[in-house]
Amino acid sequence: MKKVAVIFNGGTISMKVDPRIKAAVPSLTGEEIMSMVTGIEEYAEIESHNFSTLPGPHMTPEIMLDLSKFIQSFLEREDITGVVVTHGTDSLEETAYLVDLTINSSKPVIFTGSMRSSSELGYDGPSNLAEAICTAISEEARDRGVLVCLNGELNCASEVTKSNSMSLNAFKTPNFGPIGIVDNNKVIFYRNSVEKQTVAIDKINAKVALIKCVAGMDSGMINYCIDQGNQGIVVEAMGRGNIPPLMVEGIRLAINKGVAVVVVSRCFEGRVFDSYGYHGGGKELRNLGVIFGDNLPGQKARIKLLVTLSHTNDINKVRATFEKGLYNNI
Repeated sequence: MKKVAVIFNGGTISMKVDPRIKAAVPSLTGEEIMSMVTGIEEYAEIESHNFSTLPGPHMTPEIMLDLSKFIQSFLEREDITGVVVTHGTDSLEETAYLVDLTINSSKPVIFTGSMRSSSELGYDGPSNLAEAICTAISEEARDRGVLVCLNGELNCASEVTKSNSMSLNAFKTPNFGPIGIVDNNKVIFYRNSVEKQTVAIDKINAKVALIKCVAGMDSGMINYCIDQGNQGIVVEAMGRGNIPPLMVEGIRLAINKGVAVVVVSRCFEGRVFDSYGYHGGGKELRNLGVIFGDNLPGQKARIKLLVTLSHTNDINKVRATFEKGLYNNI
């Protein structure tokens, strides 16, 4: 029988309501959660490990990298078929993406969690965990990078985002939809995975800010980020990658000081491109030296820039990591 390492890492899946404060807090152990996944022993041998009891908002890039190394230690074992990781949904997409960028293994790594705590009716933790384990033992799940499994849907860590604060099907892949599903304990894939990128790092040694564009914004936030010593800035621009005119000088200053500036869109779907030639438009930003982040949301572009800048300070290599095959024949 195939063996799966299940790494428990906090989040709503491990929570129940504390009657004193009438709010959900971390409470359940990994063993208690696994005891609710009835019948899974017929499908796989489970080896449980506790990494943390952290809520999603308590995760940091440094902890994410530690988790990635912890996962890697199990992937290197011949007796482990795949790894399942539980995680708070608020930052799940960021951690899953960092792990996807920093691990290169053919074995499945599946992230899961729950949208409801164990104190709520319809607690979805056990079913999500069961489906994630079924995915981890599937031969079809190999060589697909890190996957995210919730509500019976499978999404690539490099594509998925949390799109709803409360619904069970909160995790969506903009533009493309899920890569597959888990139906009656069987994993079915409907399309191929995106091209896998791996960036080998030993530690996070970069500082990257994220700025969201709004109408009438000036360069104040950009200048502050420069003063705070950020080596990178991700700008969630408008539409196809355009910014208010008063932000342009801040972008110019950042690039002149050697700060890597990546532009993505604040739109839920679509990608950035240098379509517009007016002041603040994508063409001007391209000419200034801005890096275009394709269809990544801001929070994941930040993770990618953090990892990349922790690997290299060569701006051309950073640009290639984001733009290879997507822009200007890089």
